[in-house]
Amino acid sequence: MRPALRTLAGLLLAATAVAAEPCRIEIVERGDGRPVPGVELRTTHGVRLVSDNAGLIACDLPELMGRATWFAVHGHGYDVPADGFGYRGVRLTPAPGATARVEVDRSIVARRLGRLTGAGLFAEAQKLGEQLDWRESGVFGADSVVTAEFGGRLHWFWGDTNLAHHPLGIFGVSAATTEGFSPPARPPLRPPYAYFTRTDAGSGELRPVGVAEVPGEGPTWLWGAVTLPDARGEPHLVAAAVKVKGRMEAYRWDLVEWDAAASRFRPLSTVWTRSAQSPTPPLLPEGHATPWTDPDGRKWMLFGETFPKLRVPATYEAWRDPSRWEPVDPPAGATTREGRLIKAHRGHVAWHPWSRRWWAVFTEHGGASSFLGEVWLASASGPFGPWTDARKVASHDRMSFYNPVLHPEFFRADSPMICFEGTYVTTFSGNAQPTPRWDYNQVLYQVDLSAPPFAPGR
Repeated sequence: MRPALRTLAGLLLAATAVAAEPCRIEIVERGDGRPVPGVELRTTHGVRLVSDNAGLIACDLPELMGRATWFAVHGHGYDVPADGFGYRGVRLTPAPGATARVEVDRSIVARRLGRLTGAGLFAEAQKLGEQLDWRESGVFGADSVVTAEFGGRLHWFWGDTNLAHHPLGIFGVSAATTEGFSPPARPPLRPPYAYFTRTDAGSGELRPVGVAEVPGEGPTWLWGAVTLPDARGEPHLVAAAVKVKGRMEAYRWDLVEWDAAASRFRPLSTVWTRSAQSPTPPLLPEGHATPWTDPDGRKWMLFGETFPKLRVPATYEAWRDPSRWEPVDPPAGATTREGRLIKAHRGHVAWHPWSRRWWAVFTEHGGASSFLGEVWLASASGPFGPWTDARKVASHDRMSFYNPVLHPEFFRADSPMICFEGTYVTTFSGNAQPTPRWDYNQVLYQVDLSAPPFAPGR
């Protein structure tokens, strides 16, 4: 081999070796060493590295190898102490194949378990040769979720959904199922979604598809998904579907039912269409569905965007008949122990069997760190309140975390844990820098009700 070719081959082999052995950076919570997903390290030349669901970053930047490097730390509730100049960060010297650990302090009540949707949940770990059995779904971004159990599986339904092949992905509700899924006590979070898919005729690629066929212009959004029995005891998975256009303006609401054979929703009836005579919709079974049994033993489904504003007898026939829908007067928000009213944007209420209390999760309307980025938990003795002892549990600096939802299907009588998720996104935040891979996706948090500030006798 000629000397020049030999030199070129050596350089290529050296570059391959560096690329194949990035520096492993572990982001962990100080004290217990829990992996922390979603912590961002920023270099002084603008590179942004974000820990994945395993709390890992694979640093493979050749210009940093062997060089002392300042990484600013941005963690939305996970931070490091400031230095003498007020900068919050760490200085590491990355090296191929080496391991560095960054310990962060948690300043929020909730613990972040990881991302539920989107691409590259374990992208950093896989670059390090770990989590290699993880398979990508093809979903790059997914808006707010509603869930319902049906046929022995938990069904998940998302709004507008980004895919890889084009900026316009799914605007007719993407969906998946899980069976026996429960979040781990600590990361890594591995959501075992089985998405509804079909093979694209042009590329042959298997892609997630929309499952809500509602006629009309614009996207279809789904709310109030719930499984209800009919008079014969047969279960029906149903929901309310809204058609929107323009600047998210609703112009039609339908009641829809899941067709298990076709794996999609079918319209049952249109309950409102915008017109000069009817410019705004009536009360509808939207938001999230919550079961409730009244003091007389009657079973109801409660619907609301945070607090219940509509109750419906818990039967398929009553849900289909708007004349049987009963309005409920919801509060404007929840109060803190000091008596401050926190105005709720959107959220969800549910019963927690361990605490034997009702809990509400919601995003504050006009929070301090972000217009829709601060998340609160409040409790009550009943589903209609009053909602008191509200506590901020998560904060997203200059990012939105809208439409949070509790997961009562994960609650247990022998566990104080409470889980919620929401949409992490730049929208409405004024921030023009989306977090790589994380933007416009669902993120799961966990709160321990036996620990401060919710611990009994605190």
